[in-house]
Amino acid sequence: MTTNSNNLDGKVAFITGGNRGIGLETARELGKLGAKVVIGARDLQKGQAAAAALRSEGIQAESLKFDINVAEDRQAAFDFLDQRHGKLDILINNAGVQKEIEHLSPMNESSTVSPTILRETFDANFFNLIELTQLLLPLIRKAPAGRIVNLSSVLGSLTLHANPASPIYGVKLLAYNSSKTALNSFTIHLAHELIDTPIKVNSAHPGWVKTEIGGKYADMDVKESSRTSVKLATLPADGPTGKFYHADDELPW
Repeated sequence: MTTNSNNLDGKVAFITGGNRGIGLETARELGKLGAKVVIGARDLQKGQAAAAALRSEGIQAESLKFDINVAEDRQAAFDFLDQRHGKLDILINNAGVQKEIEHLSPMNESSTVSPTILRETFDANFFNLIELTQLLLPLIRKAPAGRIVNLSSVLGSLTLHANPASPIYGVKLLAYNSSKTALNSFTIHLAHELIDTPIKVNSAHPGWVKTEIGGKYADMDVKESSRTSVKLATLPADGPTGKFYHADDELPW
């Protein structure tokens, strides 16, 4: 997989959950390439601080209060992007949750995970993400070559979960993993719908990253975490769509 050699001058990128971790690093790297980055953050002050930090690095950055689970925030994001920019070139669906009760362990918790945990996880990682994408799609269609990147996880791979030799075989977190599997299905379906347009839709596994979700024992620094998202956000016209990637490696569904 190769990235587009052109810079991103004049392009607008919206990164949900962009005030910290993988989202912030993605915003930084897209901004360095010339994109105007819009950070969506649940905490308005933290979003403003992140945007200010990026501007101090010479990046064109804005922020808005955005909670993926709040319908008014989703509409406000559309209104902001429509009124200020009139289009959206890049959507990074980065915001997501893993409930603390679902901790990384070899224990299979599928028989005990609560309906509440399942619903809260799917609301953030699947249902409301789809609502946001559908809402913003008219703006993405106005861009010359829209790119949608869905932040998934290798833990959403059914192929790897079914393989006893897989390194993730024992990490059975039903709510989180299933929500990412469902998100991957959305990627495939939306990419198919848009196959005859310039828009590309792909899923990204950022790696096991030292973030609030990944934890301190993760093997990848946050500086490296944005690599896959940036590659998929800057794909050339002949790049892939409807695929699942980590860096240059295509992952099995």
